[in-house]
Amino acid sequence: MADPHPALPIEAALPDLRKALAARNAAVLVAPPGAGKTTRVPLDLLDAPWLGGGKIVLLEPRRLAARAAAARMAKTLGEEVGGTVGLRVRLGSKITARTRIEVVTEGVFTRMILDDPELTGIGAVLFDEFHERSLDADLGLALALDAQGGLREDLRILVMSATLDGARVAGLLNDAPVVASEGRAFPVETRYLDRDPNRRIEDSVTEAVLRALRADPGSVLVFLPGQAEIRRTAEALAGKVGPEVILAPLYGALTPAEQDRAVSPARPGQRKVVLATSIAETSLTIEGVRIVVDSGLARVPVYEPGLGLTRLVTARASRAAVDQRRGRAGRTEPGICWRLWAEAGNGALEAFAKPEILSSDLAGLLLDCAAWGVPDPRNLAFLDPPPAPALAEARTMLDGLGALNADGRLTEIGRRLRALPLPPRLARMVATAAQDGRGRAAANLAAVLVERGLGGDAVDLDERVERFARDRGGRATDMRRLAENWARIAGASGPSEPSPAGPLLALAFPDRVARARGREGEFVMASGRAGRLDAASPLARGQYIVVADLAGIAANARILAAAAITAEDIEALFAERIEAVTQVTFDSQAASLRARSVRRLGAVNLGETTLPVPADEASAAILAEGIVRLGIERLPWTSALSQWRARVNFLRAAEGEAWPDLSDATLTATAGEWLAPSIVGRTSLGAITADDLANALHGLLPWELRARLDTAAPTHVEVPTGSRIAIDYAAEEPTLSVRVQELFGLDRHPSAGGRPLVLHLLSPAQRPIQITRDLPGFWRGSWAAVRAEMRGRYPRHPWPEDPLAEAPTRRAKPRGT
Repeated sequence: MADPHPALPIEAALPDLRKALAARNAAVLVAPPGAGKTTRVPLDLLDAPWLGGGKIVLLEPRRLAARAAAARMAKTLGEEVGGTVGLRVRLGSKITARTRIEVVTEGVFTRMILDDPELTGIGAVLFDEFHERSLDADLGLALALDAQGGLREDLRILVMSATLDGARVAGLLNDAPVVASEGRAFPVETRYLDRDPNRRIEDSVTEAVLRALRADPGSVLVFLPGQAEIRRTAEALAGKVGPEVILAPLYGALTPAEQDRAVSPARPGQRKVVLATSIAETSLTIEGVRIVVDSGLARVPVYEPGLGLTRLVTARASRAAVDQRRGRAGRTEPGICWRLWAEAGNGALEAFAKPEILSSDLAGLLLDCAAWGVPDPRNLAFLDPPPAPALAEARTMLDGLGALNADGRLTEIGRRLRALPLPPRLARMVATAAQDGRGRAAANLAAVLVERGLGGDAVDLDERVERFARDRGGRATDMRRLAENWARIAGASGPSEPSPAGPLLALAFPDRVARARGREGEFVMASGRAGRLDAASPLARGQYIVVADLAGIAANARILAAAAITAEDIEALFAERIEAVTQVTFDSQAASLRARSVRRLGAVNLGETTLPVPADEASAAILAEGIVRLGIERLPWTSALSQWRARVNFLRAAEGEAWPDLSDATLTATAGEWLAPSIVGRTSLGAITADDLANALHGLLPWELRARLDTAAPTHVEVPTGSRIAIDYAAEEPTLSVRVQELFGLDRHPSAGGRPLVLHLLSPAQRPIQITRDLPGFWRGSWAAVRAEMRGRYPRHPWPEDPLAEAPTRRAKPRGT
């Protein structure tokens, strides 16, 4: 076969690879970027005796890479795509009877093997760039290995990658041989620019690009996390570069023609700045690029099993990814890589990106495995087994759709969903909508959701669908044709009727029906998850929406795609799911309970009515907990109750934990347990009586301690005048405050429960004049000084020289004495 291209490094490894695949039905090929494995290996294996004239299927992670690989191989053969080399991707298949090599995207291969488990006519399956570890690649390999083990022992499986733990993959392939290629890479100088984390990433990238353009010749490949950052960077650069610099965005949502313009070489006298997502990390060689500017960031999907929600998060790229990016600068000549972080930060990077199977919605995988006849995916050979929590969440979701039976196998509904090449939720939307004449509208909405960028990037999906309908471009035309096929598979008939996106979207995402709350643009979904819209969006002023996509951390998630829905639509769609719940809440301003009947779909409130507060223990617990949050002192304490509590706390401190803890902290934390049973039927703080509080508190004291309480910590002490004076147990030691005249004649120190009291001796005006723990000592010592000071201040009261010889009294001396 004629080959106008120069020899590539991979050719040195091809003899070993041919030998390995002749002896075994699986192998692993590890070759660095630029080695030529993607386009040389399939061509080299075409004449292998074991292939027997069968086809080779080459899997690529992205459509752009698949189209580029097919075009390159066809050119090598002097043919057009669709001849020996064919292409099978969404919106761009070119397959003929002459095709021997099919370049397909990973998702397409999954459909192929599920539709034909024997892979009739296919002799080899090559998994390219397997290190990206997409969910489709992992599933495709697991299914291929299962087919090889049970149906097609002669099927060859080759896993190829640039950065891969070859030994680990070889182990998965029954200790398959590993063939390595040294590759060829030109030297790349790495320069670090430690960017300010407080600056927007596009501002830092723009500055770095301008610096790189001034410093060195050649075209520039810039890595940014997503489409929005690419757009903003392009806008910032547009007025700062000359006409000789061409700005070329590159991301998955662009049309094939736009992508081709980005990867084609610049014209003589021009330079190109390609602003790309991680789509450009592997598989592609962009002619003329010798400078890379790397933001160090990537947009990754993170699935939250508890909420059934996948969100896009901007994260630091892995070490393998940034090394791949750096290598782009040295594919065809020596290059330069500018990294927007400090060199010391390299050590903090994860070695590899997290495999998608560990952080994705597994509903589609579970449905595919059920179609394969394996209800539990963990029975298949995965490099990383799917996590049990995500599988359980996926099973719950598919059970709710009626797609699986009790044994985890496909039901008739499940087979209908599987017939649609869509994620299960969107398949359910199209299938359900087709039953009432909205199938075509639902299919068009699904097209906008699965094909990024179709219909623009407005948050409002009704706007996107409308633009999609008016778009006469090639991609939109192909997608309309594909959507029409989906609708036909789902059983849609009759003309297409316009239908609002919100009610259709709710069929797919009932857990993402959301209601406005708080500030304009803030919404809470039925799942309980919150999200926010730009306040300038018309959707932000609505009451209800359905969310299709969002990004960012849980506390600050940004809604990327949504559609309006009315309360009437929600009532009609979810009549069986809407529940009426009685809610009792505590109004802290009024210190009372409020009851209402709330109709809700999950966490979304659809309306409420006021009700009488139920006279039950649950309401009492809410009241008790609400009151103590205002402060335990708000309860109707009497002096006797306060003293009783202080006595118990004193004995706990003195004798140990046999006595209950009645501290503020403990009473507050356990109010629902000790207070609530005594206030059943009460609805406000004002309705709670001192008797209610006494009953609740006394119930905390075990019966056997109640009798001991009066002896170990009596309430009062009788002084010589016969007065019964209350003891204060709130201080560190039991304290008795008494007018000194009532203790005349007492020659021993007062005690209670066998413990001496701290005496606060008071003047006739009830003001402290002395604190003592030794009353006889006081009489003998300090009394003289106190007497000298007090007798002039209170002349109508007795101040004898010998208080032990004086009779105690509560009264003043008669006038004139």
